[in-house]
Amino acid sequence: MAMIDTYKNNLTRKRQEIVKLSSDKAKESGKIQPLKAKIISAKSAISRSKQTSTIKSKLSEIERHEKSLAAIDKNIARIEGKIAAKEKEIAAEEKKILQEQNKIDTQRIKAEESRLKTYNRRMESFNHSLQQQNDIQTQLADEIEQLKYVPEKITVLFFATNPHNTDRLRLDEEVRSIQEMIRKSEHRDSIIFESRWAVRPLDILQAINELNPDVVHFSGHGASTGDLVLENADGTAKVVSKEAITQTIMTSSDKIHLLFFNACFSFEQAQFISEYVDAAIGMTTSIGDKAAVAFAAQFYSSLGFGFPVQKAFEQAKGVLMLESPNEKDTPALYLKDGVDANILYIVRPNSTN
Repeated sequence: MAMIDTYKNNLTRKRQEIVKLSSDKAKESGKIQPLKAKIISAKSAISRSKQTSTIKSKLSEIERHEKSLAAIDKNIARIEGKIAAKEKEIAAEEKKILQEQNKIDTQRIKAEESRLKTYNRRMESFNHSLQQQNDIQTQLADEIEQLKYVPEKITVLFFATNPHNTDRLRLDEEVRSIQEMIRKSEHRDSIIFESRWAVRPLDILQAINELNPDVVHFSGHGASTGDLVLENADGTAKVVSKEAITQTIMTSSDKIHLLFFNACFSFEQAQFISEYVDAAIGMTTSIGDKAAVAFAAQFYSSLGFGFPVQKAFEQAKGVLMLESPNEKDTPALYLKDGVDANILYIVRPNSTN
């Protein structure tokens, strides 16, 4: 039994005891008036009688009744004392009940606060899970919508330039590795790989007009200014500004989604042109032949397996960490505003061509 119930039972019992004491007091008080009436009657008889025996008898009667009245007064005083004591006990029990009720109310409030906190935590967890599900559904919807615009076949246009008055690059090895990795990929028949060599400035526009590619890849030398090195008619180096390259590409095709500049210091070129295409890759500093070949080959392999650009880029960097760890941070990916590389597909994942 709870303490408050014990206190309430005690209070009920003590109130019942007061009721009984009050009843006993009333009974005692009810005896007073008849005795007083008898005393008055006896006194009246004395005043009327001249017989000594009668007077003596009535005096004895009066004395007896007065003793009874005294006893009654004593009983009433004793009962009133008990009532006063019980009233103090009742006040004490009521105080205990109030204190215990305050404890119960405090515990109830704390329990309710704890319950609300638990409920709020669960609701937060539920809302978080719901938001995650909504985000997943939104991402899936975005990916499905994005895939609607991914062609079943894409063309990669590879530009190779290595003027005879520049350091020799293993561009043929890069092309061979890219083609080999594409052939090993799941959707190899979805990728058409075309290459142009010893590229001069006018060759860029001509090749893009001929092939209307989805991806354009430049491989060769880059200047520290961010410009590209192409060739003059005599095979010597010709530096072309990033503005000129961008203008040429943008006026020739609106189908290009990705530019890949596999040349030293080409990050400025990639960053500049990413304002006009979905994605561009450039190199933040110089990059060795072996690293450039490994990175490019894996990137196109990942695209060939139907992965989005972000995953393809990360996998290519993973291979670069294995082949040339010191150059793992050289490649950089740039995106047009609003483009999410995680859902940017170049090759349709479910293509069966």
